[in-house]
Amino acid sequence: MTTESAFIAALRGLATHPAARGLDDDCAVLDIGGEALVLTHDMLVEGVHFLPEQDRADVAWKLVATNLSDLAAKGAEPLGVLLGYQLGQDDSRFLDGLHEVLEHYGVPLLGGDTVGGAGPQAMGLTALGRATHRPVPSRSGARAGDRLWLTGPVGGAMIGLEALRAGAGGDSMAYRRPMALLAQGWALAPQVTAMMDVSDGLLLDASRMARASGVTIDIDSAAVPLACPEQRRQEALRWGDDYQLLFTLPGNAQPPVPAHAVGRVLPDQGAALLVDGAPLPAGAALGFEHR
Repeated sequence: MTTESAFIAALRGLATHPAARGLDDDCAVLDIGGEALVLTHDMLVEGVHFLPEQDRADVAWKLVATNLSDLAAKGAEPLGVLLGYQLGQDDSRFLDGLHEVLEHYGVPLLGGDTVGGAGPQAMGLTALGRATHRPVPSRSGARAGDRLWLTGPVGGAMIGLEALRAGAGGDSMAYRRPMALLAQGWALAPQVTAMMDVSDGLLLDASRMARASGVTIDIDSAAVPLACPEQRRQEALRWGDDYQLLFTLPGNAQPPVPAHAVGRVLPDQGAALLVDGAPLPAGAALGFEHR
């Protein structure tokens, strides 16, 4: 089976339109007249992104919120969504959750496609947005001398999934119903040099930003805020699904929203990522990647 990174690398030969941004970004950005249309598409698969027994209302929430999180990282205002849905075990609960999340964010359902099928349930969503600031933030704008910022803690989804699996009444909300930080993205877009959301793990996503920008990012691990016990810090740095915004600002600039300074941007040191000033061992896991 082809790895995710190898498959995306092969797709780059096809994604030659400027709107694709070389597939180095969270979204496509399509200029139309004086506006920029921001488009993103994410999928969820049973047994990979959600538990087979999980309430499908929560799955609907997560499907929409994770796509809107990509728009948040571009400072984009959502215009609507298109749903691709495989019929499953509790479609009525999915519809309940879909109604709830679309109403929460004030986003219309514009269309999509529905299919049947056996095996693990899969679903996808395309979110369309309008840029609120030009140029639209990208992953590739970080520059040496910038500081790296994070809007909030990581590790909450990790703890939430464990609580959900245990069924012991622990708080699983961070995993079941993540929030898209749209207002923060709108405020940050005019100031950031680079921005993305943390979906696959802070270390992995920071390394992606560094590679796209042609720099090295050095993370101060002790400065990263946690939503889990301190002894699990190293796991939390690699765990995804937290959907905080990761961004860079020049020098001593201060963000317009609450955020934590968690690192610095250096000239290319030959490694995309340093943690506490040192490169990680070759082959070390940085976060979640499909194999």
